[in-house]
Amino acid sequence: MPEEMPEDLPEGMKEACGEILLLFRTRQRFVLTTHVNPDGDGIGSEIALASWLRKRGKDVRVINHSALPASYRFLDPGGTVAEFDPPRDNPAIAGADVIVVLDTNHPDRLQSMKEAVLGSPALKICIDHHLDPEPFAHPVLIDENATSTGEILYRLLFREGDERPTAEIATGLYCAIMTDTGSFRYPRTGPITHTIVSRLIACGADPVRVYAEVYERWSTGRLHLLGEVLAGLRTELGGRLAHITITRQMLSRTGTSEEDTDNFTTYPMSVEGVRVGILFLEIEGGVKISFRSKGVIPINALAMEFGGNGHMNAAGARIDGGDTSDVRSRVLSAAGKYITGEK
Repeated sequence: MPEEMPEDLPEGMKEACGEILLLFRTRQRFVLTTHVNPDGDGIGSEIALASWLRKRGKDVRVINHSALPASYRFLDPGGTVAEFDPPRDNPAIAGADVIVVLDTNHPDRLQSMKEAVLGSPALKICIDHHLDPEPFAHPVLIDENATSTGEILYRLLFREGDERPTAEIATGLYCAIMTDTGSFRYPRTGPITHTIVSRLIACGADPVRVYAEVYERWSTGRLHLLGEVLAGLRTELGGRLAHITITRQMLSRTGTSEEDTDNFTTYPMSVEGVRVGILFLEIEGGVKISFRSKGVIPINALAMEFGGNGHMNAAGARIDGGDTSDVRSRVLSAAGKYITGEK
């Protein structure tokens, strides 16, 4: 049976798409935002949607809790993506007609912006591909089977085929899809995704440049940090689980930050025989945990045991006030049943 083409949306999504497009056409003042420590999917989706709305004469502000990561600054040469400053930005959030939350469906992940967003009289739209949404927005466009929020946006904005993305929009969406598919190697990356990507390249997205900007601009400090991290890589459960730990002392010693740890989860998963990879990152006041798995291991279920969530093969959690060694011990102990019970 042939797969549906990108223009064809699941029936359950079509009503939400119609509601969202109507709001995009009829409302004037928009605020776009995404989750704390935004990744390529969150930033690329914001850039693409902001550009699409501005083409239609809309007043658009892009405001995030976190500063724009250096590896994604090429998407925003005009410096339009702002780090949240309450005195400056609260009036815009309160005065917006529509607030669009991208790539997260939990307002807690907006961190310092949560109160302002939830307290605004603006309509809230959520566009995302993660599981278990919080009921804070309407309309909601969530496709848990999509590779990325960028893919959902493409299917929302260009499904009728009567408009081509500009180069700026195509680049943002390409970056969103590339990063959230692990450069097109994660599950769910099928013919539809590659069809969308081919269209984005035809519209001006440069895959060589996007990859180089995101993955080939490492500082020497980040390389030194990676060396320390890999030296501490450990395996458990007969080599089926690998884990790495990053302490605040390591960040200080190498002159790096949490932003520099992006994609470090790739390395535990690259060890032959590993089915689960876990990264423990010591942050101010707690521990951030990134979980990855292969095959049918539901790593999001493990994340949920520690207050987190995510996809079946990629999830995360944040434990406030936890000691890193204690958190690591508890997580590794809990992980065993997911690996030993694998079919």
